[in-house]
Amino acid sequence: MTAAAVVLAAGESSRLGQPKQLLAFRGGTLLDAALRTARAAGFHQVLVTLGGGADDVRAGVDLAGLEVVLNPDFSTGCASSIRSALRNVREDADGIVLLLGDQPGVTVEVIGELLAQAASASVGVCRYDDGLGHPLWFHRRMFETLENMHGDKAVWKLVETGDDVVEVRVRGPVPLDVDTWDDYQALLGQDGHEVRR
Repeated sequence: MTAAAVVLAAGESSRLGQPKQLLAFRGGTLLDAALRTARAAGFHQVLVTLGGGADDVRAGVDLAGLEVVLNPDFSTGCASSIRSALRNVREDADGIVLLLGDQPGVTVEVIGELLAQAASASVGVCRYDDGLGHPLWFHRRMFETLENMHGDKAVWKLVETGDDVVEVRVRGPVPLDVDTWDDYQALLGQDGHEVRR
């Protein structure tokens, strides 16, 4: 089984007011942390989608060894980033794992469990103690469907309404993703740090 990772990092961070990809975290940036996990998970290919603040992200984040996909339509929602990435997924990939560039709490172990339990399914999703969350798995047979979706929450419609969806049990809460300054403070608080604006 061969899987590609798609790290979604094209958002314009409108609620935060600055590129969240570049927020300081664990000796690097928020996006660096997510990319370290993607690299360590053993994917055959790692794609990262950029859009808002792409030049600043290229300058401030270690993208070595990754395939950068620029999404000019990033403002229309993450479905456009997924479409952009799918055009670059290698033909030998059985499917993709979607990761969020602003969610550094996802672990290599969780990705491994998702692939181990859901790789034969059309869709895989993590079931945490407090609800469903990323990462998500989409088999290649779902690519055409993904390419025809629009908006910011489109993939969740497939999770909620699909016929061949596997939920993978994961202990603990859904990892925090950063949309606001309060989210960032909460993330740093979990990590034992404080931040002042």
